[in-house]
Amino acid sequence: MGSVVLKFLKTEAGGGMLLALAAALSIAIANSPWSGAYFEVLKSPLTLDLGIWQASGTIKDWVKDGLMAVFFYVIGLELKRELTVGELSNPRTVLLPVAAAIGGALAPILIYSLFAGSIDPRGWPVPVATDIAFALAALAILAPNVDPRLRLFLLTLAVVDDLMAIILIAVLFTSELALAPLFSALAVLAALSWLGRKRPLPLWLYPAAALLTWALAKEAGVHTSVMAVAAAMAVPPRRVSAEATALGRLEHFIHPISAFVVLPIFAFSAAGVSFEDVSATQLAGGVAAAIALALALGKPIGITIFALAAARMARVPAPFSLREIIGIGCLCGIGFTMSLFIGALAFSGDAASEAEARLGVLMGSILSLMLAAVALRLWPRATHSNS
Repeated sequence: MGSVVLKFLKTEAGGGMLLALAAALSIAIANSPWSGAYFEVLKSPLTLDLGIWQASGTIKDWVKDGLMAVFFYVIGLELKRELTVGELSNPRTVLLPVAAAIGGALAPILIYSLFAGSIDPRGWPVPVATDIAFALAALAILAPNVDPRLRLFLLTLAVVDDLMAIILIAVLFTSELALAPLFSALAVLAALSWLGRKRPLPLWLYPAAALLTWALAKEAGVHTSVMAVAAAMAVPPRRVSAEATALGRLEHFIHPISAFVVLPIFAFSAAGVSFEDVSATQLAGGVAAAIALALALGKPIGITIFALAAARMARVPAPFSLREIIGIGCLCGIGFTMSLFIGALAFSGDAASEAEARLGVLMGSILSLMLAAVALRLWPRATHSNS
């Protein structure tokens, strides 16, 4: 099990580096002479026509609702693994990261509401989520010799964080439901889950069913990210060989596609923001500043307070130092992928506000990285005196 987690962390860290490069490239192009072509291509219409089924949208929509479904399918596989054989399956070890994740969601919402709730209340969900890939990549760079338990704490916290973000997406961004395709999708997943528990099924059947339920989700009005997670949860943890489960095999095959293809493409399409019309007022106040402060300050404050409170209520010593907990909290402020995704949903159809939200996510993520560097590299470690 340890080698599986280690491979997972390495993949996430490598994907995080590629994600950063894709984001930097998109920002450079968005502020270059090619910016017009960049934004025009993203707005280009694209129609998928299979005869019996048709879907239309812009290229940016297809990246957000199509390609990103692969990312959320992987998130669902991670959740299923953690709930069945991972940290979330053990009530004794799950208390601290779950409490920290709750605090890391509530404090950013409070800070955003205080600074911009009256200006534009649509933005409060944006700073809730954590970018696992970026956070793990940053931890690997800033603290390469850190206690492995701290990496696992960050991973578990971020997984719970993603679960809360998915619940928010399901509740806030699901349009009017069409019941027939919704029940059809649920029936497909229920049948797949039941059959998978009874007998081994071909591995390709699970992503094929996910593709079918993705199409049904678009017809039903359910956001495709939510259905992708549901499809992944239908995969059984049963063994398909002496050393692997169906869950593990799928995660092994699809995770690199998500980390090295899907997320960089999304970052390239979503992070591009032009600074041409950015004013000092936007940087110092409004939605952008509120999101930045919510990520950079809300995450470490909420995570630290709730983690220490949970340890105190459980009457167990905190397993990490205050410096380490604050450092992890700062890393969780790197909301990037998930925050950009939720921002695109929250401000859908409002290009100016979405651009301001993107700016806030970028500022907050960069500031969070800087604060994490201070906590993990410059904050003096505790020394023990013999006197």
